[in-house]
Amino acid sequence: MRIFYSIITLLLMALMALFTSCEKDEEAGNVELVAVPVTMSVAEFRSSVYIQEPKEIEQAGKMYVYKNFVFINDVNRGVHIIDNSNPENPRKIKYLKIPQNTDVAIKGDMLFANSGMDLVVFDISDINNIRQEQRLENVFDDYQPSAPGGAAFVDTENLDFQKEVIIGYVLERRKIEMVLDERILIAAESFNSGASGPAGTGTGGSMARFNIKDKFLYVVGNQSLSVFDISSLSSPEKISTDYVGWQIETIFNQDDYLYLGSSAGMYIYSIEEPSTPLFISRLQHVLGCDPVVVDGDMAYVTIRGGNECGQSWSQLQVIDVADKQNPELLATYEMDSPYGLGVKDDLLFVCDGDSGLKIYDKTQSPGLTLTDHFEDINTYDVIPLEEVLLMVGDDILHQYSYEDNNIRLLSSFSLK
Repeated sequence: MRIFYSIITLLLMALMALFTSCEKDEEAGNVELVAVPVTMSVAEFRSSVYIQEPKEIEQAGKMYVYKNFVFINDVNRGVHIIDNSNPENPRKIKYLKIPQNTDVAIKGDMLFANSGMDLVVFDISDINNIRQEQRLENVFDDYQPSAPGGAAFVDTENLDFQKEVIIGYVLERRKIEMVLDERILIAAESFNSGASGPAGTGTGGSMARFNIKDKFLYVVGNQSLSVFDISSLSSPEKISTDYVGWQIETIFNQDDYLYLGSSAGMYIYSIEEPSTPLFISRLQHVLGCDPVVVDGDMAYVTIRGGNECGQSWSQLQVIDVADKQNPELLATYEMDSPYGLGVKDDLLFVCDGDSGLKIYDKTQSPGLTLTDHFEDINTYDVIPLEEVLLMVGDDILHQYSYEDNNIRLLSSFSLK
């Protein structure tokens, strides 16, 4: 029995020593979650684009509508194509496997998609025989996928950006010395990453980073605005990439202006000279994830707090943009966790995360009146079309009709 108690005592002492050692280690240096990149060779990355048969979605992202088709991003994996000829009975028809893809835009049957650092062009004139037409290499600089939530740093010590592409991360707990080698560890936040188009183009949601205006494609990165000449649809040319701000998230076009949503404010750029966007003004707001839509002289901005987005609270802002050089905040409305939003006629649609889809009468804007609320659904982004409202959330495509402002659910289509 004494031997048994002696063994137990020794084990307890060993455990105490271990915990004491861990405490000393934590005192000597902070223990943090580190994101370690999972990579693929550039050659393999560029050869892994495929046109495939329909499959289940893993994580639904942004939407884009063109003709009778809905294109839904599978975050960082590709694009699902849905035949929406009958909104009450949509069906999957194709899947474009495009690694590190988040956005698409379409004009004249040519689909433009980002794939990491490259822009890829597809001919979709025959939806059953899609062809890759072009790949512009190394046109996007700040293309890295977002680091996982909770990661304090991204370890890039052994990463060769000329030969490797980040396709994901694994998390590891590491002791970080008080003095960091900037060549080895990069702050994780640096890796965090429109309106109805004219004839011949499609329609994107408010979360989009791609926007087409006439013969130009505008793309925002985390800190940049890139311009592409798409006069020759199958052979676009990059014109420029310019620094525009910090944590740029979305782009929206109305008339001759681009409205960029960032985590710290809204930027307005003139595209009266389409090839050379000109900065006009910026309206600063508190930190928060920030898409924007514009209708007439009013801009509507949702600001989502929490996690990587900033403060803990969220809101909807109404901004007067009649004077582009001096936009003015007119009103704010409390929200729970808003994402995308859209406008049509007298209605404003707001995706308020798990709190559902909120519909406002904006005829007295900046005064808004809540007229309908679809609760018990998760909402991410919305596209109001002429007769049908499309909304995606929690890997489900919801569609509503709004004849005479009477909102009615047509279908809820699982993307799984």
